Amino acid sequence: MKPISFVIITYNRPGDMLALAQNLSGLEGLDQLVEEVIIVNNQSSVSYQAVEDYIAAHPAIPFRYMLASENLGVSRGRNYAVQQSKAPVLVFLDDDALIRNPDALWAIADIFGVVPAGARARKPLADAASVSSSDRAAFNPGASVDAGRRTGIAAFKVYYYSTGEMQVNAFPHKRFAERKDWPHFDTAYFSGCAHAIRRQVFDEVGYYPENFFYGMEEYDLSYRALNAGYAIRYDSRVVVLHKESPEGRLTPRNKLRGMWVNKSKVAWKYLPFRFFLTTTLLWSLEYLKKSGGHIGGWFKGWGEVMRIPLAEKRRPISKACMAYLQKVKARLTH
Repeated sequence: MKPISFVIITYNRPGDMLALAQNLSGLEGLDQLVEEVIIVNNQSSVSYQAVEDYIAAHPAIPFRYMLASENLGVSRGRNYAVQQSKAPVLVFLDDDALIRNPDALWAIADIFGVVPAGARARKPLADAASVSSSDRAAFNPGASVDAGRRTGIAAFKVYYYSTGEMQVNAFPHKRFAERKDWPHFDTAYFSGCAHAIRRQVFDEVGYYPENFFYGMEEYDLSYRALNAGYAIRYDSRVVVLHKESPEGRLTPRNKLRGMWVNKSKVAWKYLPFRFFLTTTLLWSLEYLKKSGGHIGGWFKGWGEVMRIPLAEKRRPISKACMAYLQKVKARLTH
């Protein structure tokens, strides 16, 4: 079996999905490294005929196109695709993303140590020894904080498609200014728009939380993976272009409230109690700021937050996991 499966959940973006399918078809090493490209149409209300025609016209590319029976949301959609997949490493991409560097598959296989015996990229992958002396110092701050941890999740470098600027809210660390030029580092979470996960992580800690219809499901899975002894690794050798606008998509109030409530759930389940308190308070202020002071939604959000202790069981992370979070300088307050 080849080591990589792609997982893409798509909804009402046939043009973007077609561009991504074409993009993946041109990656180097596709025939050696990719077992399948799973595309789940999440009950779109527009036609995907152009995508279906492209798949039918390229039988050599291992596309697996599936139509969900209902809109599963992000978490359920990903979980459904994971259960259909086969390979030991799963690469998740938003349907409005593109992979910029043709050799990205080789980098992904290298990150997880799954390059097949005898397989070889056209050119050697970059490492610390091949980086110029002026850039080499950046490798040392990004050295692994715990050599005993196996990479379970990988986060990638994401740029805005429209401007070529790095996407700050897709960068997997809150210290963007400090780390934006680091080639790699261990971190505490990953961005949903472009990442890869070792199948064993799902086997050991379970899938994405299905009561998170939108927002923060990556944090929940991150803490479970870290608590199981895995590391989350950012690696800039995989570069993704994201078609989200730099001005940001308009966040409807219900989605913003969902992010507030879901982040509070994560803090309640896994972190010391004081971080649950700071998360709920600071995110409630964030909701007021970004919703234009929508008091009705604010009270509704607080009602949902107050029910979290009754609905969610606490599963505090271990001391070893907390030590890892401190070493990678994770922001835990909100």
